[in-house]
Amino acid sequence: MTTNELLQALVTLSHEVGREDRQLAILGEGNTSATAGDGTFWVKASGSQLGTIGEAGFTQVKMDAILDLVERDQMTQEEVQAIWPEVMVDPQQKRPSVETFLHALCLSEGGASCVAHTHPISCNAILCSVLGAEPFRRHLFPDGIVVCGRYPAVVPYVDPGFDLAKVVRTELRRYQDEHGMSPKLLLMVNHGITALGKSAQEALNITRMADKWARTILGTYVLGGPHFMPDSEAARIDSRLDEHYRRRQLGA
Repeated sequence: MTTNELLQALVTLSHEVGREDRQLAILGEGNTSATAGDGTFWVKASGSQLGTIGEAGFTQVKMDAILDLVERDQMTQEEVQAIWPEVMVDPQQKRPSVETFLHALCLSEGGASCVAHTHPISCNAILCSVLGAEPFRRHLFPDGIVVCGRYPAVVPYVDPGFDLAKVVRTELRRYQDEHGMSPKLLLMVNHGITALGKSAQEALNITRMADKWARTILGTYVLGGPHFMPDSEAARIDSRLDEHYRRRQLGA
């Protein structure tokens, strides 16, 4: 994929998740990214709006430089602001999103090619409640498993930016140790969701299905609460060969 094709895919994804009618992100909320395959990645610039962003609203960043920073025990806000010119391929571009660290981890350790981080009203209605991510621990319908994976990854609320990235890295490694794969969906309590896709289309699919999943959860509480699928049935859906095929087709 050429740089122009990659940026156009990012613009399209951003416009889709930034659509006002979908209520996934408003104003400057959320961010998207994609790996360039050459040791760099493109990420939404700080202050850009997903719904109206153009190619100039993305910044190219050096992957290893960001990952090296995540190895530090801590970084102050002032240190983070000062480091941006050193990690940008072109320091004349706009400053990258504060969540650049998060995206670097999802694109490297998380195995994603394209990432969409949003703040859906539906998901946050649950993640900001006393239940937190608990209602997402079990599934309600097959397509939630097919698109979002059987298990979401979960992190508690942590200050966005460097501190959040450290916690996400720990969760990605724990998840991979337990499940032998990377998550498709990362739930961030009191914050939002992150979709880890193999393509821009898959990142969009995960985001939209997580929104449907959350809306369904909320609806069930009107009628007495969720009636979760048995774990045995969730495992069966997750392992079905026809569903593996459908996953590939949906993400293409």
